[in-house]
Amino acid sequence: MIVRFGFVAMTMMLENASPSRTMTFANFSKLADRDAALRKLERISEENLHNTLRMLRHCVAHDIKVYRFSSKLIPLATHEALADWQPWPALADSFAEIGSFVKTNGMRVSFHPDHFCVFSTPRPEVLDKSKQDLAYHLKMLDAMGLDERAKCNIHVGGAYGDKQGSAQRFVRQFGSLPDRYRSRVTLENDDKTFTARETLEAAEAVGTPMVLDIHHHAVNDGGESSSALYGDLWPRILRTWNPQYVGEGEREAVFEDRLAPKLHLSSPKNEKDPRGHADNVDAGPVTRFLREVSGSVDRLDCMLEAKHKDAALLRLMDDLRQLEKAGEGIRVIDGATVEVF
Repeated sequence: MIVRFGFVAMTMMLENASPSRTMTFANFSKLADRDAALRKLERISEENLHNTLRMLRHCVAHDIKVYRFSSKLIPLATHEALADWQPWPALADSFAEIGSFVKTNGMRVSFHPDHFCVFSTPRPEVLDKSKQDLAYHLKMLDAMGLDERAKCNIHVGGAYGDKQGSAQRFVRQFGSLPDRYRSRVTLENDDKTFTARETLEAAEAVGTPMVLDIHHHAVNDGGESSSALYGDLWPRILRTWNPQYVGEGEREAVFEDRLAPKLHLSSPKNEKDPRGHADNVDAGPVTRFLREVSGSVDRLDCMLEAKHKDAALLRLMDDLRQLEKAGEGIRVIDGATVEVF
């Protein structure tokens, strides 16, 4: 099984390369000339896009082909007071350059809209904002010229005192979105509310691929045993990525020309804060999981959600090289890819 690793948004290794520089609405409002204020927002956005391209070049230099964009590339893009602002023409060339680089280098990229993108909400105004936020992310992907292989990852959302009712509401409200929205989304289990099984049931109901977060599952497993994860849930998760998948006996070319299933990987911050993300990723739990599933699929992409971002990825690769030397069923292929036996 070939496994590629990626990281989220920010870099610990490049200087002055933030893709998320912003401006608060309070500061925007202090500028007397609104047109000049909008041009300033566009300049900030251009800088964020420039730094994103620097980040992508940095990724390719280290063989990293999996990357999550910052959602804050355009400050105040979804603020209701700026609904008439159209920054897209001014930023078109920069977005297109990013998309071209992604396609030329065979990268897998994504977004993860913030926690306020919630389709289980009982509040119509929150649902409307969630639709706007998802539309903003899709517009950025369209501006990059990327097809629906570039996804936006979201959670089911809150329970609002009735988790079963909220899950049903998610299925109804998310399921009513246009196809072009739903085809761009993956669904991830969270660390407090919707377990892997509950998220999987929602993903199956709306026909959306599921991203398994194994750290979230560890702290919010719903009482599931590890045998249930590997024996029941995992094959069903694979099927959300490829409906033709039915089990280990049909591995040949199952994922040919399809996206590899995706995992989120992180380690607990400490015993007092098991849900928090540590600076780096412990190779032990990662390799144990990968060995368990290596017979079920040919390819996996793994997004590291560690505080040290790209530095954590390179440190994990160093740890995996040590496991390779120890004959632990790992073969390092390049700077961010391994084969697991």
